[in-house]
Amino acid sequence: MKLTKAIVDKALPPVGKDQIFYRDEQLKGFALRVTAGGVKSFVVETVIGNKVRRMTLGKYGKLTAEEARKEAQSLLGRIARGANPIAEKKVQKAKGITLRQAFEDYLKARKSLKKTTITDYHRVLNQVVPDWMGKTIANISKEMIAKRHTQYGDSNSKARANLAMRLLRAIYNFAINQYQTDEGVALILTNPVKFLSHARSWYRIDRRQTVIKQHQLADWHKGLMRLSEYYPSDQAEMWQDYFLLVLFTGMRRTEAASLRWEDVDLKAKTFTLRDTKNRDPHTLPMSDFIEKLFARRRQVTKRGEFVFPADSGSGHITEPRKAMLNVVQLSRVEFTIHDLRRTFITTAESLDIAAYALKRLLNHRMNHDVTSGYLVIDVERLRKPMQQITDYLLRSMGVKEGTVIYLKTSNA
Repeated sequence: MKLTKAIVDKALPPVGKDQIFYRDEQLKGFALRVTAGGVKSFVVETVIGNKVRRMTLGKYGKLTAEEARKEAQSLLGRIARGANPIAEKKVQKAKGITLRQAFEDYLKARKSLKKTTITDYHRVLNQVVPDWMGKTIANISKEMIAKRHTQYGDSNSKARANLAMRLLRAIYNFAINQYQTDEGVALILTNPVKFLSHARSWYRIDRRQTVIKQHQLADWHKGLMRLSEYYPSDQAEMWQDYFLLVLFTGMRRTEAASLRWEDVDLKAKTFTLRDTKNRDPHTLPMSDFIEKLFARRRQVTKRGEFVFPADSGSGHITEPRKAMLNVVQLSRVEFTIHDLRRTFITTAESLDIAAYALKRLLNHRMNHDVTSGYLVIDVERLRKPMQQITDYLLRSMGVKEGTVIYLKTSNA
């Protein structure tokens, strides 16, 4: 049939199908598509690159039958002369992709990223390139990259400037492979962030190596015990227990903050970390000190879900910085949360804890160590080194073995 206005008006929706096609007998490749819902659209069907392709011209109502026929004739003529409208459309779409859209596509593809990592990615882009999020990635030049990297690094944070640019580099690498023609030709051709390596413009960031030294531990502990000067007693006790747990186990900040009671076994005297950096569940033994700490937390939290609960979206404490700075002020000992983990590691090394045991305590993978493949270091074999570290830290704090050292200022 010839697709005239009368024919299009009479075209009925399909029965038992999602869609039906009415094809024009005079212009090969020109057709009307009618969906089960009665929506009518004009389409062109033809072979492009040895494949049958279908392209929508527009909905009936916005296009008349004659207007659609003329557009179909023009499009089919271009294709006959070697044009590829589908590839052209992809190119135009790629040129219009904004940094925000590319970032969202990148996150969707990286399903293994942790929530904390995604949150930090959002934060660093909003800190360093907030005005670029609506820009098309094709229009972000290497000169813009170099200038913003230097501006933010010199005036704010060199480490954050590097992190933002590393993330941008990853987004561009993703875009180059993600947005391609059917023939596999990249629509985003270059990664402008590579210019920083070519120009050797990356900031050198020395890895932090600070710890709480042995002679500082007593002062640090005394300051920790005075937190009730800043907080109600229950909050002071919670932050005291949190800092002590990190120090005495070497846990990472988020691992300790998000610990759930379902993963704490007071009978077996073990606890398991689920949300670890390498995603491997990690079970650790309790020293006598850690056991008492958990027992006390259990009494405080009753039947709660988290060891360190808080009125937050996550249900647990998330930002210890303020409490940390209060301890610094009270103790006159500078430290970060990760310094507590490094102090645990340094203590273990000073006690000549076996390297394999230390790696297991810290949940470091040993994939490239042939010898480690023959060792199975279970929780019970880690209990002795964990207790050794605990005893050393307590002595360094000036606390007698078995003494209850927490909570009230008068007992500090």
